[in-house]
Amino acid sequence: MELSTLDYGFIIVFFSTVLAIGVIVSKKSGKNTSEFFLSGRTMPWWLLGLSMVATTFSTDTPNLVTDIVRTNGVSGNWVWWAFLITGLLTVFVYAKLWRKSNVNTDLEFYELRYGGAAASFLRKFRAIYLGVIFNVITMSAVTLAAIKIGGIMLGLEPWQTVISAGLITVIFSALGGFKGVVYTDFLLFFVAMSGAIGAAYYLVNLPEVGGIASLMANEHVTDKLSILPDFSNTQALITLFIIPLAVQWWSSWYPGAEPGGGGYIAQRMLAAKNENHAIGATFFFNIMHYALRPWPWILVALASLVIYPDVASIQEAFPTIADDKLGHDLAYSAMLTKLPSGLLGLVLASLIAAYMSTISTQLNWGSSYIVYDFYKQQINPNASEKRLVAVGRISTVVLMVFSAALALLLQNALQLFEVLLVFGAGTGLIFILRWFWWRINAWSEITAMFASGIISLLLKLTPVGPFFFAPGTGIFPDWSEYIFVVVITTAIWMAATFLTQPESKEVLRSFYMKIQPGGPGWAKVIREAEKDQQKIVTTDEKWSVPSGITAMLLGCVLIYTIMFSTGYWIYGKYVPAIVLTTIAVISGFLLTRVWNRMKGTIL
Repeated sequence: MELSTLDYGFIIVFFSTVLAIGVIVSKKSGKNTSEFFLSGRTMPWWLLGLSMVATTFSTDTPNLVTDIVRTNGVSGNWVWWAFLITGLLTVFVYAKLWRKSNVNTDLEFYELRYGGAAASFLRKFRAIYLGVIFNVITMSAVTLAAIKIGGIMLGLEPWQTVISAGLITVIFSALGGFKGVVYTDFLLFFVAMSGAIGAAYYLVNLPEVGGIASLMANEHVTDKLSILPDFSNTQALITLFIIPLAVQWWSSWYPGAEPGGGGYIAQRMLAAKNENHAIGATFFFNIMHYALRPWPWILVALASLVIYPDVASIQEAFPTIADDKLGHDLAYSAMLTKLPSGLLGLVLASLIAAYMSTISTQLNWGSSYIVYDFYKQQINPNASEKRLVAVGRISTVVLMVFSAALALLLQNALQLFEVLLVFGAGTGLIFILRWFWWRINAWSEITAMFASGIISLLLKLTPVGPFFFAPGTGIFPDWSEYIFVVVITTAIWMAATFLTQPESKEVLRSFYMKIQPGGPGWAKVIREAEKDQQKIVTTDEKWSVPSGITAMLLGCVLIYTIMFSTGYWIYGKYVPAIVLTTIAVISGFLLTRVWNRMKGTIL
């Protein structure tokens, strides 16, 4: 496939703009760690919200969605759509708590909420566990997608894609810090969204596809269109719908969808001007992330079934692709090769934008853990701000190198998504409860983390997993593997919670005074403080969690109905589209009233 001068023009202008932003903000970003990792906590909600959306665009996400749609149909996306519940719980309950904490990273929270050697160990260990190991795995999936796009669309070898895409990204990330990431995300959002919508419109109207009506009627597509799973198919219903909605959203830790907030989502909440801006940013992100953005990718995935109905047809069209990189996720890149000059350049720029946005965010977030939660805590507590920024920039480069190396060994994004999902199974409930139940302690988190990881590795790397859970051959259905990890991990950390000593009175009271979480889970701590004539309740505000949960439920109705109605408008099913749009308007009105009672208007 040959790129035209116009295509190269789009790409060159884009790269030049991104690098210019990194250079322009580099001086201020390098002033101190607060600027480098949090932009001085001055960011408005709309800019942070756009940044979150741009970050989760990613190059691997359209590949993942394509893989899911081609394998399990549109309804297969419930494996990640269910995380909306977690996202809105963060919006209406946890966003203000994170902003109140005023920590530099979400790992610093550990020594605010817990005390002693266990809290110190937990903070430092998770800095490496999440900031390096999990972060490198996540970035490698994104880089893998870039490798596949480069191979299909430009005929590049994997190492050529890794070097060309990674070099510019790591340079601007190391120079610009968090401010550079957020500013470029603003640009990347509009480029990526324009590219995704433009590609979907053009590809659906290819002569081979025949437009939206012909697409909906195609024999390879008709059984993939349902937004809800087939309720007569018990296996699909349980795996794709019941488990994600009933268990997965609260039980699993997954990057970008952490129960109770965390990771780079927490980083953006901590960088907000105030609590209201943190809430507004996360709410805007959830609307865009779930309700609107997936549909261009879904349409391309459905159209790909017409042109490339199976993996063999993709291999036949692109014989140079290595066997270990073949999969349904390649169909997205394969479809993009059919774009005309100009639009092709825009879409390539949008994919580069998605890659750079995600990787730069992961790099800045991961290096913040290494700097604040490991280097400063473990190696050099007296390090100057200049030294800490330098360490942040060096760790940015090292993380990029590790993730690029791992990407060369992987095969597909869905494979990695499933591994990460099981690896964090059973830990999510802790992240929800630790703010509102005094009895959770550092050992709860330590045992949950190790239990989940060890059990997952045993199931994935030993004969135990295949014997019990392998599809078609195991004793139990394959979906029961996830439930098994959740139940066992939860039982282990609950036992550890009650078998170990609670946090000290001083730690618990200090945490309560700073955060004011409220609720019955802290009643015992409040009563004991009153007996000791210590006032730890410093506000007369009514406990906001019940209203927050009401807002969460209304928000779920709002966003899911927007998502459903968007799909039905596209499908040409106007009656359900009108009904769902009406429900969305009503739920939006009710949500506004609840939200105004909770926090007032976002400023």
